[in-house]
Amino acid sequence: MLDVETCHAACDAKDRRFDGRFYVGVTSTGVYCRCICSARTPKRQNRTFWPSAAAAENAGFRPCLLCRPERAPGLAPIDGPARIAAQAYTRIEAGALEEQGLESLAVELGVTSRHLRRVMNAQFGASPIEIAQTGRLLAARRLLNETALPITEIAFASGFRSLRRFNATMKDRYGAPPSKMRGRRAIERGDTFTVSLSPRGDYNIAPILEFLRMRALPGVEIGTATSYARVLKQGGVIGWLEIGMGPKGLMLTLSENLAPQLRPLVANVRGAFDLDAEMTTVDAHLSADPEFAPDVKREPGVRVPGALDGFETSIRAVLGQQVTVAGARTLTERLVARFGADLERGPEGLSRAFPDAAQLANAGAKAIAKIGLPQKRAETLHRLAMASTEGKLPLARGAIAAGRAALANIAGIGPWTIEYIAMRALGDPDAYPATDIALINALGRRGDTLDQLKPWRAYAAIRLWRRGARKGVST
Repeated sequence: MLDVETCHAACDAKDRRFDGRFYVGVTSTGVYCRCICSARTPKRQNRTFWPSAAAAENAGFRPCLLCRPERAPGLAPIDGPARIAAQAYTRIEAGALEEQGLESLAVELGVTSRHLRRVMNAQFGASPIEIAQTGRLLAARRLLNETALPITEIAFASGFRSLRRFNATMKDRYGAPPSKMRGRRAIERGDTFTVSLSPRGDYNIAPILEFLRMRALPGVEIGTATSYARVLKQGGVIGWLEIGMGPKGLMLTLSENLAPQLRPLVANVRGAFDLDAEMTTVDAHLSADPEFAPDVKREPGVRVPGALDGFETSIRAVLGQQVTVAGARTLTERLVARFGADLERGPEGLSRAFPDAAQLANAGAKAIAKIGLPQKRAETLHRLAMASTEGKLPLARGAIAAGRAALANIAGIGPWTIEYIAMRALGDPDAYPATDIALINALGRRGDTLDQLKPWRAYAAIRLWRRGARKGVST
């Protein structure tokens, strides 16, 4: 929790380290801002401080049109209650309450709904329902200002179930209907649109791009030194996206047909590129261990590369069991060629979507085995697909407890696979596949679970993989 004097100092200095950790309500104007807002800094007596955008809006403040609170980075969890609250916040931002309701979300996180409401009120000054409502409104503002989508499409894309409700809520909260809130710059509807995503602190995208480039599937992904593009199926629609750095942070370009999925996609990209991590805290923790201090000094701020599709990550993890990255990529290419769907229109080099759970479930284990897999491993892939289609495999970022439990119940899924999926798909910052041969080789000893580095062992794993790569050890 931040004290008032710290918040005042952060406002005066426009300190980027505190961006998104609190919001400034300006009593003289009725708006709330990020502490880095480029507008004239409000007088000290006119500042109020709020732990979340939802708390500021519940107090009657409207979001600033200049600093755009919807672009602020999120909060990474540190202690137990904060971690649960942050996981829930991530899931809510991706639309979880619209999909499943509060009780189901609480079960997914391994807590009661009462406890979930309590920790979220303590952490963010607002209830889960209030946070969801603010998330819908801020998503709508982003779509109104950054896309040419019709207002009806924006209403449903933001999570509202009726245009009437959308119009009324926007007018009640922000004092104007959506039609009056379009940006001053006219945006023409085209084949793509681009939005910016602010990271927390200094951001080095190179290690994540290198990780993704080594594993990129021809036709599905294109990885370069400066960008990552891929075909993605979201909400039943096959489109494509591209991610790279821009002057204001990460730039996310989407094919226009994915615009209605912007809200969950933004949440997924933030997680997959680890934009909200408190790297100062993580690096300080790892530096306290002499084993990792030289790695942190050589390359500060190495983040965990996550995943945009949890099911895809689970399939690729099983295909990667006991083989090299190159071997796993070959098997995965065959799977995509046999079962993937075509992308009708896309950039050169992007032509196929990774097969979804329904496609693999319908194919059956015998057909999957024909890509060159042992029958038992093909059966594991089929079990994963069946569990996913039946709603028994929660692999969304933040669903750490439920996701781990579901994976453990699937025959053929062992500790290495669970830890790898937990690290990349579930967003568990403490996941650590201790039996990974590349980690063992990079560390130089077996059986070490690095318990002294809890709760940030996933960051240690990434550093060990990079250490091994520098030495030419296959990962």
